[in-house]
Amino acid sequence: MPYIKVIHPDKATGRLAEIYQRVTGPNGQVDNVLQIHSLRPHTLQGHMALYKAVLHHPRNKLPTWFLECIGVRVSLLNDCAYCARHHSTGMLRQLKGDEERFEAYRKQLEQDQPGAPFTAAEQAALVYADKLTREPGAIGPDDIRALRNAGLKGGHILEVNQVAAYFAYANRTVTGLGVDTEGEVLGLHPDDSEEDWHHE
Repeated sequence: MPYIKVIHPDKATGRLAEIYQRVTGPNGQVDNVLQIHSLRPHTLQGHMALYKAVLHHPRNKLPTWFLECIGVRVSLLNDCAYCARHHSTGMLRQLKGDEERFEAYRKQLEQDQPGAPFTAAEQAALVYADKLTREPGAIGPDDIRALRNAGLKGGHILEVNQVAAYFAYANRTVTGLGVDTEGEVLGLHPDDSEEDWHHE
């Protein structure tokens, strides 16, 4: 149960109703993490713009399933069960329902240091995301050098950074305001077009 008042979609008016209409899923669902912004619709708009840009944008170069992995890892480190559950389901969807691959990756995300089947570059990205989550002030040039040595270019590094940073924000929104998954279908998300916010 949320710790603050939430305006549900059937009670929304004005700008909030317009934004809810943009993010509604096929079953009429507006995720609880989005409804928690209802008292300040402009923050919902900002949340969605950031979410869409870092996870579901057509110009991202890293595969969406791996961006979801970073989100799950950061959420596990931050003890955010809501985001870990939603984005594990999203990861499975991005892997086209391949349960065997999903389980292999999921098990590694729960380890102290994820290993194979993640590639060396993916493992380096997860190490960076871990450090950024646990010790953000300790990140330095050597951490970026390790990513480059693993084969990641500047744009890839930016994508990893932005996903880890987004989940730090989302995890704190969820845990700090008591958001839960009650009544939700897990793993719905917008497509990778630039403008569409509808969750499917």
